[in-house]
Amino acid sequence: MAASGKILLICNDESYSVYIKEQILALGVYSVFVEFSAQAGIASLKQSSYELVLIRYGMPQADMVWLINELKKIDPDCVIVILLETEEEQKAKELVELGIYDLLSPSAHAEKLRFIIEKGIKLHTLLLANRKFSQGLKEGNQALEKQNMLLAKRIEDAAANLSRLYEDLRSTYMRTIKVLVQVIEARDQYTHSHSENVARIAIAIANYIGLPAKEIELLRQACELHDLGKIGIEDSILLKSSALTSAEWEQIRKHPAIGAQILEPLTFLTEVVDLIRQHHEHYDGSGYPEGRKGDDILLGARIIHISDAYEAMRSARPYRKIPMLKEEAILEIKGNSGTQFDPKIVDAFLKIADNL
Repeated sequence: MAASGKILLICNDESYSVYIKEQILALGVYSVFVEFSAQAGIASLKQSSYELVLIRYGMPQADMVWLINELKKIDPDCVIVILLETEEEQKAKELVELGIYDLLSPSAHAEKLRFIIEKGIKLHTLLLANRKFSQGLKEGNQALEKQNMLLAKRIEDAAANLSRLYEDLRSTYMRTIKVLVQVIEARDQYTHSHSENVARIAIAIANYIGLPAKEIELLRQACELHDLGKIGIEDSILLKSSALTSAEWEQIRKHPAIGAQILEPLTFLTEVVDLIRQHHEHYDGSGYPEGRKGDDILLGARIIHISDAYEAMRSARPYRKIPMLKEEAILEIKGNSGTQFDPKIVDAFLKIADNL
């Protein structure tokens, strides 16, 4: 069965219009609406949709161009067939370039008319469906983009909230750990503010040798926490005023590893943990807990080691009530360059010693 559809015929010749309309109606299942001027045809297309528009070619070429363009503005998918008055090939070529669907010459028989009308109506249906699909796809994409933007904003907000929570948690952990360090130092009246003093000396050395700000901050944190492991050492050992036994020394030598073990679950302190674990390693490999030597010891740990040793010598201890003089402590540092301490760190320390 032929496709049904509404057809608009624009023709300024009433008798010719009647003839064409009868030809189309004879094909069946079509409805034909006739307008006798270009303006009336444009107005009709604005008010109603048509599957096919037939235009009689009988106006000046400029008017025809204008009419086709106006119809396309109203309905971009408008399927237009031009009814020629004569068999003029040149006219046909010019009209095809305007974007029309096809041409019908006066000699066209009923079968060709049926074929063009059926195919034209089907084309309009496909074009309309494609436009609706494209519009739906566009609207879907816009909705998806909007959802993506909302999702991205939510993710951004969630990330910001997580970042704040992480920083708050991190700060809470750090405050708690520093309180533990203060408690440890409070056990011994001789070591009050020891960690802060070690940090001050280490940072001075780090600044002198030009360490980046990030590494200096890690170094500061490690200095503040370097003696955390002493929480696992008995007071009778920490506060002993006489020489330690071998067994007691073994307990003391465990505190870097104990401190590292306490902090290991805090993944944001991984680099700090390594510095704490190595801060009693000796440059010649005779230190503890792992017996590392030379550049196998982290640079920050080598700096903490010399800072810790100098601060200890310059402070009173249970086993030494009177602190060493500054000159004596500096000579001790120099005397252990290359064995206990890294010679390069010793050289840097000596450059800043007068300001400590």
